[in-house]
Order: sequence, then C-alpha cells, then structure tokens
Amino acid sequence: MTTAPPIIARLRLNKPGFTLDVDLRLPGTGVSALFGPSGSGKTTCLRCLAGLEQADEAYIEVAGEVWQDSARGIFLAPHRRTLGYVFQEASLFEHLSVRDNLLYGWRRVAAAQRRVQMDHACALLGIDGLLQRRPDELSGGERQRVGIARALLTSPGLLLMDEPLAALDSARKNDILPYLERLHQELAIPVVYVSHAQDEVARLADHLVLLDSGRVQASGPITPILARLDLPLAQQQDASVVIDGRVIGVDAHYQLLDLALPDSPLQLRIAHAPLAVDSRLRVAIQARDVSLSLQDEHQSSILNRLPVTVKALVSAANTAHVLVSLDADGTPLLARITRYSAEQLGIAPGLQVWAQIKSVAVLA
Repeated sequence: MTTAPPIIARLRLNKPGFTLDVDLRLPGTGVSALFGPSGSGKTTCLRCLAGLEQADEAYIEVAGEVWQDSARGIFLAPHRRTLGYVFQEASLFEHLSVRDNLLYGWRRVAAAQRRVQMDHACALLGIDGLLQRRPDELSGGERQRVGIARALLTSPGLLLMDEPLAALDSARKNDILPYLERLHQELAIPVVYVSHAQDEVARLADHLVLLDSGRVQASGPITPILARLDLPLAQQQDASVVIDGRVIGVDAHYQLLDLALPDSPLQLRIAHAPLAVDSRLRVAIQARDVSLSLQDEHQSSILNRLPVTVKALVSAANTAHVLVSLDADGTPLLARITRYSAEQLGIAPGLQVWAQIKSVAVLA
C-alpha cells in the first residue's frame, strides 16, 4: 500500500507586530489540527495554504503538487488549488435552496474528476431532509453541515477547516462532532483543522501542531503530544490523553465495552452502548480522573486498574497539585494528583504503580 505524500508548508510572513515562521510536514491522510491561543497564527497558516494570503517566503506542496515556491516565483491562485475551505460561518447563498448551494460546489468539478457524489455527501452530513429549505430556515448547526457538504462536493485534495464549530453553542457543537468523525472515517481526504478547543482536537485529530506567537512549539502524532509534561496542554484543567482502542468484548446488559489498548494485552472497560467486536473507538482520559495506588485494589467500584510505570512528574499551575506522566505498556497516561498524595506514595520516576480510572469517566 502506497503512502500519501506529505503536506509540506514552509511559511514566513511578516505583519505589523507579528511574524509567522513555521516549517510543517503534515501527514497526507487523516486530520492534522493546528492548535493554540488566539493570535498564535493558526488561521494565517490556513489562509496561506489556501492562497488567500501570500507569505513573503513560502514553499507549499500538497499531494506532490507545488502550490507555492517563492524561490522559483511559483504561486498558484486559490481557485487553481484543489481544496475545500470551511469557515467559522457557513456563508451560504441566501437566495438559493440547500440543494442549489450544494450544486454550486459540485458543478465546479468536471464529471471525470468528481470523487464525492451528492447523495454520499448528503448522507455523511445528515442533510437529506434539508435540500428544499433556504438557509434562513436552518439552525446554525444545519447551516454548517451544509457548508461542509458544499466544500466536499468540490472533490478537494485537501480540506481546510477554520474553527468550524466556534460559532455554535455546546449543544449544536455536540450534534455536529459525530458528522465530522464520519468524514474522518469514511473519506480519504486529508484535513487541516484549526481550533482552540482541546476537546475537539482530542476527538478528531490524528496529528497535532501546537502554535504560539507564530512559531511551532511541537508537532507530531496526537497521543504522545498530549502526554508531554513540557507543553502547556498538560497544565490545562481538562488535560487528557487519547487512546484509539479496539472493542474486544461487549456487555449489553450493563452497557459496558472492553477495549484493547494499542499493541498491548491491557484493556479498559468503559460505559458505552454496544458496538461490534473489532470496532475501533477513540477514548479520552482526563488527568484529573486518574488516581494512583501502590496496590491493586479489587474491592472498589473503579473497574479500570492498569499497571503503569511513572515516567516523570512536575508541579501543576495549582501548586497543591502535581502532574504525573505514566506508561501503560506503551500507552501514555497522565494523572493529576495532590502534592501531598505524591509525597505519601513516594511517586518518583521508575516506580511501578496502579492507575485507577472510573469507567464512567472515560470519554468516548
């Protein structure tokens, strides 16, 4: 099986009071998230990829095609780049029906080059029942799903998404996230996803780029990046790690699933509706939901007790707490515990302990 060529973006752009200077090499498949605080350069990176801003010095290559090379005077105009762009606001044509908004994107592509069909896009985004409506008859979440479908119907080689959920309330955001996961699972279109919401990134991303003040702090597969104690993500109140598990057991009566950890005999039991055995499921485990014990406590309501090795610990922003990096047979975990507990248990690098995780605390 051939590997998709990487997305290469070397960008330097000077603005008053701000300089973007990044050298990115992103996977040619899956979701790469650009994450960081406001003003870190996330949207500027995306606009440079799209050609909406022209970096002073740049080399951009997607799927083996050079979109910009300032050294050779190459600059492909936005409409010549095989990309779809989803903004914070859907920006639909208000005078057209949903169907006609979708056809606008679909008709831009020659029939022989169409990789996404209308019925497939509508089914993926759950908008079959909206086709006759006008945009002013849609909710915010429905408008955004239509906007994503329109971008997909251009059959892009790269899909750019600029905080597509930022304008939605938490209920609408939770409605649309499963549709984004379906896109991830069912389409072979690489996505560059901009967000400042850690929960979105943990749920969707395969590759994570941390930006701050126009520079790359870290870039790599999401699981090890989230677990690094030297990065600011670990200091967040909702600091977590993600695990891509495989369903190996189903208890329909108690609504529990058994998940195998990657390349390990260790497993988690989580509260979740039944899924088929061998299904893949991503879960997030927050550091504050992991406790540590020197012994395997069987007489407990906590169903998950994993043997782990302490890798490192650092002080948390709250000086009463410490953050502990753990290794569960190759899978990284984080624990946030009190400094008192760390001292009482003698937590130190190399110590073998038990990580205890409530089944109801695992976010799937």
